[in-house]
Amino acid sequence: MIRSVAIIGAGNMGSGIAQKSSSEGFSVQMVDHEQEWVDRGHATIEKFLDEAIGRKIFRPEQAEKIKSNIKGVVGHQNVAKDTDLVIEAVFEDFSLKQEIFSSLDSTCDEKTILATNTSSLSVNELSQQVERKDKFLGIHWFYHPAKNRLVELIPAESTSQETLDEVEQYCKTMGKVIIFCKDRPGFCVNRFFVPWINEAARLKEEGIATAGQIDKVACQAFRIGLGPFGLMDLTGPTIALHASDYLSDQLSVPRFRGADNMRELVKRGGSWDIGDDPDCDEVAAKTIKDRLMGQAFAVSSQIVEEGICSMEDVDRGAKVGLRWSFGPFELANRIGVKEASRMAIEYAELAGIEIPDWFANRQQPFDFSYVDVSVDEGIATILINRPESMNALDVTVMDQLGEAVESLNARNDVNTIVLEGAGKAFVAGADVKFFVDMIAQDNFQRLYDFTVDGHKVLNSIESSPHTTIALATGLALGGGLELALSCDYRLGTERSVLRFPETSLGIFPALGGTQRTTRICGIEAARFAVLGGNFLDPSTARALGLLTHLVPAAEVARTVSDISSTGKPDQKYPGKPADPSNPVAEFSAAFYCDSNMESIISGSIPDGLEPDDPNVARQIKALSRAAPLALRTASELLDQAIATGDDLSAGLQMELDQLESTFDSNDAVEGLSALIEGRRPDYKGT
Repeated sequence: MIRSVAIIGAGNMGSGIAQKSSSEGFSVQMVDHEQEWVDRGHATIEKFLDEAIGRKIFRPEQAEKIKSNIKGVVGHQNVAKDTDLVIEAVFEDFSLKQEIFSSLDSTCDEKTILATNTSSLSVNELSQQVERKDKFLGIHWFYHPAKNRLVELIPAESTSQETLDEVEQYCKTMGKVIIFCKDRPGFCVNRFFVPWINEAARLKEEGIATAGQIDKVACQAFRIGLGPFGLMDLTGPTIALHASDYLSDQLSVPRFRGADNMRELVKRGGSWDIGDDPDCDEVAAKTIKDRLMGQAFAVSSQIVEEGICSMEDVDRGAKVGLRWSFGPFELANRIGVKEASRMAIEYAELAGIEIPDWFANRQQPFDFSYVDVSVDEGIATILINRPESMNALDVTVMDQLGEAVESLNARNDVNTIVLEGAGKAFVAGADVKFFVDMIAQDNFQRLYDFTVDGHKVLNSIESSPHTTIALATGLALGGGLELALSCDYRLGTERSVLRFPETSLGIFPALGGTQRTTRICGIEAARFAVLGGNFLDPSTARALGLLTHLVPAAEVARTVSDISSTGKPDQKYPGKPADPSNPVAEFSAAFYCDSNMESIISGSIPDGLEPDDPNVARQIKALSRAAPLALRTASELLDQAIATGDDLSAGLQMELDQLESTFDSNDAVEGLSALIEGRRPDYKGT
């Protein structure tokens, strides 16, 4: 169980890892070979946190706590012996890394895990420098570690599963999107991204277009905000040159070697001249698009063919790590797989590389899997693996989730099903764009069918013969919270955030949210959650009963094991808060009592309540932002949850019966559209 972390190297990357680790509650040592560099690392963190305070990301007291939790250490030989995880984050010098790990191997306790933050060097070769080969692995962070959500985990051939599990949990605690990679040059993202950068330099070198023109075409073709030359100027051409040469040498591909103009630029210490050039002609634009896309398609297919990672992870790396709108395989589907294959073949011939037949000869679009299933000693884990979209529920995800649950329900070697989301969200709701598109197309039937199918999936979880656990350890919003409530248990951590935002979007929770919530925590608390759309912090969610367990992140795995041994709960639907004395539970009982509801729904303050009371004022303000039609319908459905009592299926059917009148309303169109457009909705109550 990782609680303490030491970072070797206090530069931009090392200080960023230290800052992120500290902000998530880990005890941190930031280490460098001289006090000057340690001090510089602290200064870098302080500057970053000051900017975050200015942008209201952190409060001053939070920033102070982060800084106070980072201890500066001079000399890697002075790392605390009992440190749980040591991450080496020095520059890419194999000899230096060898020296550091040989020293750490003798300095640290046997339990200490050693990790290298490398973007390219062989993890297997570095593991030979330590005796604890089972406790050694690679973690490739992406800049800036406190902001970029992607990490690549690269086990050595000797890395134990226990080590990998512990480091994975450490990364999950920080809300990272994790790609597991085979130890091959460039791993996943740099394997296709570095040659992509280099190919842009070669296009300029050949006189196809200027740097500015190439960037414009690249931004349009890949739907990205910054082109290859802009990226090089931001991160430094030296890094691109070093990485290009390394990949060329390791893979024996001369085409990947750093372009001469890049080499000259680094030699004179300059940056690319990216002017506001006029657009290039159509022929040049097509050449740029074909070469850059062809390179991405060709190399990405090699990554999958070599078993480095999956198609889905390649796309995930592009979207999360590089902030591309689409990954290479998604992009292939968008432009047509046949066209993508043509581009890849032409680039492969130019570069002298081979691409697999399954890509070169492909005619049909690629199918993607967003739901991963694993089983270990009777405990099955269903991972909703779409972190680039906060694991939002769309038709594909819902279908795949349903298939996974149905399959596991039928297995005799499974006694527990755990639902988990990749990244920082459990599930951040349904895919809003799908709802808007269906309403705009006047295709309510498809929206209705999606909701009906969603009910079937959640009901199959509800009625599962196995114990079901939702790891609501991040954001559980809307449909994601409804999914969690269908489980026997909901496990949260200090990072959990629960909310039903639907009434503020012109709709109501239609996947059982009005019915299960009421049966779990009682009508008044359900009104607080559903009608008020209030954010529920972990302790409040636990007090209301929406979370059944609240534990430190490091204890999630043990708690799952304990729950699995216990089996299903005696009473899933107690119909009252778990802690009625909690201030929120008490306020809900007073504010949302039956006698106040007529006034609340009509938009007035109930008699006997003080409008100057901050709690009352907050609720009135929240209710004023809800769509009147959705608020009224949701309130009626909450009442029906009481009326139908033990007959959950009757209550769920009432949700479906109310679907069209609310979801096909003008208010629903306005609320959902406003969310996508980033504005406040203007409801008319129609």
